[in-house]
Amino acid sequence: MNQPTPQLPPRLQDIVEDFSLCEGEEKLELLLEYAEKMPPLPPHLNRETDFEQVHECMTPVFVHAEMENGGLVFYFDIPPESPTVRGFASLLAEGLRGASPEQVLAVPYTFFQQMGLHTVLSGQRMNGLHAILAYLKRLASQQIEQTQS
Repeated sequence: MNQPTPQLPPRLQDIVEDFSLCEGEEKLELLLEYAEKMPPLPPHLNRETDFEQVHECMTPVFVHAEMENGGLVFYFDIPPESPTVRGFASLLAEGLRGASPEQVLAVPYTFFQQMGLHTVLSGQRMNGLHAILAYLKRLASQQIEQTQS
């Protein structure tokens, strides 16, 4: 079993452990379960004005971050016909829900290796997932800057 990554928020660490226990196609099935669990956008958000696009992804990925009770909450808008990307975004949204901006920044870009996703997804797909995490870190940095100013 993989050693826990101390930088991961507890919820994300639990998700990583769940994936690490899965074999091969089970990892994809679990990722698809996360895609199906992606909640609809809250009514107070407007995709046209509140979301930013992650241009580095081939799939249209839109994300919005809000501070809620001292922690970040990420909302994603991703087409249902992109279940792998939806699944990854959904697991990030769940795993990072309520994490401080500093905790989000501390998530290593390699955390998905503990999950074994790199063994079942293409390199191009992994680049897209890396871009999503990079974008979440950028939003976390912006929250820190806003708090300090």
